[in-house]
Amino acid sequence: MWTLVVNCGSSSLKFALLDPATGETALAGLAERLGTEAASVRVDRGGERRTVPLAGGGYPEAFGAVLAELEALGLRGEVGAVGHRVVHGGERFSAPACLTPEVLEAVRACVPLAPLHNPANIAGIEAAQSAFGDVPHVAVFDTAFHQTMPEVAYRYAVPESWYRQHGVRRYGFHGTSHAFVAGEAARLLGRPLEDLCLVTAHLGNGASVCAVAGGRSMDSSMGLTPLEGLVMGTRSGDVDPGLHDYVARQAGLSLTQVTAALNKESGLLGLSGLSNDMRELEEAAGRGHPGARLALEVFVYRLAGAVARMAVALGRLDGLVFTGGIGENSAAVRSATLERLGLFGFRLDPQANARAVRGQGGLVTAPGSQPPALVVNTNEEWMIARETQRLVAGGL
Repeated sequence: MWTLVVNCGSSSLKFALLDPATGETALAGLAERLGTEAASVRVDRGGERRTVPLAGGGYPEAFGAVLAELEALGLRGEVGAVGHRVVHGGERFSAPACLTPEVLEAVRACVPLAPLHNPANIAGIEAAQSAFGDVPHVAVFDTAFHQTMPEVAYRYAVPESWYRQHGVRRYGFHGTSHAFVAGEAARLLGRPLEDLCLVTAHLGNGASVCAVAGGRSMDSSMGLTPLEGLVMGTRSGDVDPGLHDYVARQAGLSLTQVTAALNKESGLLGLSGLSNDMRELEEAAGRGHPGARLALEVFVYRLAGAVARMAVALGRLDGLVFTGGIGENSAAVRSATLERLGLFGFRLDPQANARAVRGQGGLVTAPGSQPPALVVNTNEEWMIARETQRLVAGGL
């Protein structure tokens, strides 16, 4: 049986039909600009790509288009379950959960913790349940993998009542990706995951690092929200908490406006004044653009510092794993990061690092380098499909 994996954003729907056992993908696509006259669904099938217009359509219409594609493939009756990426599960969910009405209400209760993400996840779930009402639906949470973090890692030094009454603590995100690449790294290194202490670096427009000991998250750079931690595409990462009040008073902004700027106008974009796209910044830096150079240097500096912090959480470092759009494709970022982390013993293999782009993963450090660093291509959709199938096979 195939599993349909769904990832809903505020105006988008990413989907893939996978075989959970092998990762084979029969159908994939992306619905964009939902709710506008420019709405459309891009469908990837059998090596071919085409676009279906959905003028004014929302999630129900997007799922209708997915159903039509499944019917055309003769696979509608082969869909055994639907797995949903849900960003925030709070403290309640440390594993995937069948989407019963009670679980959906618990996801709704986490909206204050992820106001930009969970509402879209919920809207997508409701539309998917309407379109695929005859199969189980499973929520796979970005935060669940990090529920193994010890209290010393997830607690903030704030009034106890903020934690007890309002859930103010560090949750971590990108858990599905961190879990997947840690397992793949163990396989590539030829060692049991249970014996490894790894730092995994998911680097894309959103970015985070995670300390993984024996397959369990021990710490993460992201916190209460996905804004904490590394410099990202448009997110600031760590800033002085006093910045909110200072900028609000000096610039005449509301706290909401300050937070929005930290999420959407900062990071690589804010530092460079040019772009949030690492490829564009590397090209511009090569031409001498000072903002692009600064953005790259700050990105790498903060990344290396976060990796070092994760090593403290582990006690030892058996390997560093790069993944995500930047981690998998930017040889320059990997090289600069490993140079800053030379005190750990990393020795870069420039040729291997140059080859490890466009889907070509593997070791990027020299033979015998201890610890090793490697590139692993993440596959969150396959991980969600596997987790969904595991839950369904266990009888929910």
